[in-house]
Amino acid sequence: MVPHDRNVDLHMHSSASDGVLSPRDLVARAAANGLEVMALTDHDTLDGLSEAAEAASDLGIRFVPGVEVSVTWAGETLHLLGLGVDPQAPLLAGALREMQHSRGQRAQQMDDALVAAGLPSVLSQALGYAGNPLLVGRTHFARALVARGVCGHIQEVFDRYLTPGKPGYVVHNWARLSEAMAWIQDAGGTPVLAHPARYRLSETARWALLQEFRTLGGQAIEVSTGSHSREDTRRYQQIALQWGMRASRGSDFHSPTESRCDVGRAPPLPDGCDPVWAYW
Repeated sequence: MVPHDRNVDLHMHSSASDGVLSPRDLVARAAANGLEVMALTDHDTLDGLSEAAEAASDLGIRFVPGVEVSVTWAGETLHLLGLGVDPQAPLLAGALREMQHSRGQRAQQMDDALVAAGLPSVLSQALGYAGNPLLVGRTHFARALVARGVCGHIQEVFDRYLTPGKPGYVVHNWARLSEAMAWIQDAGGTPVLAHPARYRLSETARWALLQEFRTLGGQAIEVSTGSHSREDTRRYQQIALQWGMRASRGSDFHSPTESRCDVGRAPPLPDGCDPVWAYW
């Protein structure tokens, strides 16, 4: 059992998806920041897990293989973490390969939409930022637009062009929640609802999401994460307690210069939370 006060970070990204550090360099940063338990949770891919696991073993960090699966629910894009998954599980691996192909199609649609809005084509540059061209996403486009001088920083690109209702945003149907839950559970993993405060849902919809998540076997939500305010953290602590769910902590780190929170530096879980890692 891992005590509550250990430095645990169960949400971060490497260059295998839309992070900028290689899996090995990401683990080295985690070690330098005093991390004791970490999960690599790249978007819709397991490709970085082997390298990260080897590096973590070398540096004495307990490694949890993970993934962040993109989900469409009630027209909103959600993210579901799978923690402790078996990277060799055929159902999960096959489903993620199919999702990667759909990401490639979306990238062309995003570039077309940006060009239609009067911006230069940046698809080739976005692909250059992606370690795997099938995993090119909005963050890669944002980096390309900053490099071209269209915007001054990543968040400005998202605010002006890449969020719902903006010119470069492309509606895309990801996995259904029930599918993603089944893939993670089949792989022996624990599904965790990532950064729940970020979703643009009414209170009624938010409760419906939590109810469906619980009905499908969901047991944990991310309470402490880089995009949550102090008020968000307290709110989801109370929700976790109210719903009898475990709490997770993760930085959602992508880059030393872009991320709101460094590896291992997310706020600690509030007292009274039931840490998800205590059951491993």
